[in-house]
Amino acid sequence: MTITSPQLGGSEAWTDARLLYALEEVVEKELNRHLKVAKDWMPHEYVPFTDGRNFPGFFEDGQAWEPEQSKVTNIGKIALVVNLLTEDNLPSYHHEIASLFGRDGAWGTWVHRWTAEEGRHGIVMRDYLLTSRAVDPDQLEQFRMAHMAEGFESDNRHSMLHSVAYVAFQELATRVSHRNTGHQSGDPVCDRMLARIATDENLHMVFYRNLLGAAFEIAPDLTMQAVRDVVVDFRMPGHGMPGFERAAAQMAIGEIYNMRIHHDDVLQPVLRFLKVLDIDGLGPEGLKAQEELGLYMGGLDSEASKFDEKLAARKARMAARAAG
Repeated sequence: MTITSPQLGGSEAWTDARLLYALEEVVEKELNRHLKVAKDWMPHEYVPFTDGRNFPGFFEDGQAWEPEQSKVTNIGKIALVVNLLTEDNLPSYHHEIASLFGRDGAWGTWVHRWTAEEGRHGIVMRDYLLTSRAVDPDQLEQFRMAHMAEGFESDNRHSMLHSVAYVAFQELATRVSHRNTGHQSGDPVCDRMLARIATDENLHMVFYRNLLGAAFEIAPDLTMQAVRDVVVDFRMPGHGMPGFERAAAQMAIGEIYNMRIHHDDVLQPVLRFLKVLDIDGLGPEGLKAQEELGLYMGGLDSEASKFDEKLAARKARMAARAAG
């Protein structure tokens, strides 16, 4: 994908390779900033191992899993499985970004650092789920095998800028999902663990958001088109896991992740910080993308308001039923 750049002259155009080179200095700056503020932490310190018991199998004292063994709420269990299965696909995510961003220089250092940090999330979540018996361990492993066997291909693998734009929003979406899951879990231990994970995800979002801001400075039209495309067609990376649609609907009703949260807590903060809808000096294609992005956000806000009304009515019905 290329676009003529006024900064480069009419006969030259941006390519992924040229953009990677042009943004290398920004990546190095953001990497150094990230390494200064990111704190290493130990997954095992967040897991209540003394609560653990053997499962059936090779252990004669193994105890079969039962739903009532866990203090985690039903919506918390659903969201935890979705969140963990999403983290499980880390090998595919690493392959995607390593192929796109490369393994050399600041880009490569970031790719490997990001992968290492994300690896902690899957480790601590699985240890917590098994130790606390929050979910059926057999089903969890069956889901993991099915999900990873499908593999993962990013909707945005065709373009470096589309990929940067996507992860700027997706990292924030993951942070929000983890944080809300912790709040709704009913277990302070789970809440504390997911708060720690959410802190990492927020730092990853800041890295990509700042990188996206730099892309707007050097290739504003192409970056605006990428942001428009990503926002309009946004999907979470776990969309291919078993039962995702049903789980997503339950998480929406449970106010862990829904249209209102997506609009207010994920899309708007990034767009507002970068002043995306206020950028001027765009060419015809960039201006068109900016206008379409604004219209989409307005439409999403309206749809979110309709969802809010339905959710409020549902809550009222349930309250009346409980009172009766």
